[in-house]
Amino acid sequence: MKKVVCLALLILILPTIIAIDLNVTQKDAKEVLIVGLNTPAVFDLEITNDGKTDEFSFFNLVGFTMEPKESIPIERDETENVQVIIYPRDNIDFRSYYNLQYFIRAKSDSSDQKEKLTVKIIELEDAFEIGAEDIDPESNSLNIYIHNKENFDFKNLKVEFSSRFFELEEEFNLGPNKRKDFTIELNKDDFKQLIAGFYTLNAEISIEDLTAEIEGIIEFVEKDIVEETTKEQGGIISVILIEKTNNGNTLYKDETVIEKSIISRLFTSFDPEPDRVEREGSTVYYTWNREIKPGETAQIRVRTNWLYPLLLIIFIVAIVILVKKSITTDIVIRKRVNYVRAKGGAFALKVTLFVNSRAYVERVNIVDRLPRLMKVYERFGGEKPSRISEEARIIEWDFEKLEQGEIRTLSYIIYSKKVGIVGKFALPQATAIYQKDGKIKESTSNRAYFITEQRKGDIEEP
Repeated sequence: MKKVVCLALLILILPTIIAIDLNVTQKDAKEVLIVGLNTPAVFDLEITNDGKTDEFSFFNLVGFTMEPKESIPIERDETENVQVIIYPRDNIDFRSYYNLQYFIRAKSDSSDQKEKLTVKIIELEDAFEIGAEDIDPESNSLNIYIHNKENFDFKNLKVEFSSRFFELEEEFNLGPNKRKDFTIELNKDDFKQLIAGFYTLNAEISIEDLTAEIEGIIEFVEKDIVEETTKEQGGIISVILIEKTNNGNTLYKDETVIEKSIISRLFTSFDPEPDRVEREGSTVYYTWNREIKPGETAQIRVRTNWLYPLLLIIFIVAIVILVKKSITTDIVIRKRVNYVRAKGGAFALKVTLFVNSRAYVERVNIVDRLPRLMKVYERFGGEKPSRISEEARIIEWDFEKLEQGEIRTLSYIIYSKKVGIVGKFALPQATAIYQKDGKIKESTSNRAYFITEQRKGDIEEP
C-alpha cells in the first residue's frame, strides 16, 4: 500500500519538476505601436531560469511578429537579459492598451509558460498634443508647443503649423515624452479685425509616408474676460460643478441662475447656498450674485441624489409583490430546521414543514430536496412520506385533498457521518404541486438556514 501511495505522489510531483519554470521581470520598455508605422515596440526582459537547463523560444497566438526568432539558451539558475520586439499588425483595429499574451516554450519537452506584455496601440495623431499661450491684442509674439505624449522616439518629424495668426513649417526630432516650443513673431495687422474668442491651431504632422492632422486652441482674449466651465457627472447621484474664472483685470459682477423642478429640488443640495429662491409654477429658480476678483474662481456645486426615492420605489414594489403573492397563494409552506444531538460524530438536523391550505385543493404533492451527503433517518413521528429517493435526493408526501384552513405538519431527520458542518448551513426550498379548480398550481417554501459550531453529542445517533 505504501508503494502505491509513493508512486502516486511521484506521478503528481514529477510534472512540476520537469515543467518550464522561468521568472520573467520587465526592466524597460518602449511599449507604443503606431498604426501605419513599421516601428516595433521593444521590451527589455530579465529572465531567470529556476528550472532545468534548456533553450527557450518566444511566440504568440494572435498574429504579432515577435523577436527573437531563434531559441535562447539559459542555464539552470542563470539570468539572461532578453530583448523582445513586437512588430505592429496591419489588420488590428484595436486602439488603447492591449494585453498581449505570449508564450515561452522549452525546447526539450515543448512545455510552455504564459506571460503578458502590455502594448499601447494608437494612431499617429493620438501621440501628440499642440497648444499655445493666449494672445492679447497688444501681443508682439506667441509661444506655441508640440508635445510627444508617448514613449516613442520620432525621427525626422515634419510639422506644418497654421492658424489665423501665423504659419510655420519645421522639421526636427522629438524624443519620448518630450516637448518642443517655438516662439512666433506676430504682425498685429494680421489679426486687428478679429474679435475676441477661441481660434483653431492646426498642425499637419508627417513621418515617413504617414500623415496626420491635429488641432489645438489659441485664445484671443480681451482685457475683461471670464471663463466659465460646467462639469456634469454621475447618474443616480448627479453632480453639476459650475466654475467661473476671471482672467481679466477688472472686477466681474456675476449672476448665475439654475432651474429645478418641484420634485428634483427635494433631493438637491447646494454649495454655497443660493442668494435668492423663486418659484414659478412647477419650476424653482435659484440665483447666486457674486463679485469675482481678478484671478479668482467662483464655484457652485449642485448635487441631486435620486438614490433615496429610487430605493423607496423599489421597496414599495417589493412589498406589493410580496403581499400579492401572499394573497394569491393557496398553500403556504413554512420550513424550519433544528439541530439534533447525536453521538458518534454524526451531524443531524430535524426538518419540519408546516403546510397550511388556504383553500380547498386536490391531488397535493409535497416535494422536499435533500442536501448533498445527507441521509434520511427512516423513523417518522408524524406523516410518513409517500416516497424517498436517495438517488434523486427527494422526499415526497401525497394527499388526495386538503380542506380550507387545514394544516399538516411534516417532519423528518437527516444526518451525515462524513461531514461536520461549521458555520451557516442552507437547505433547499420545499415545493407543493396541487390542483385547484382543474388547474395545476405550485408554491414554494422559505429557504431554511442553520448556523452552528461543530459539537460532539452524547445522545444516540440516528
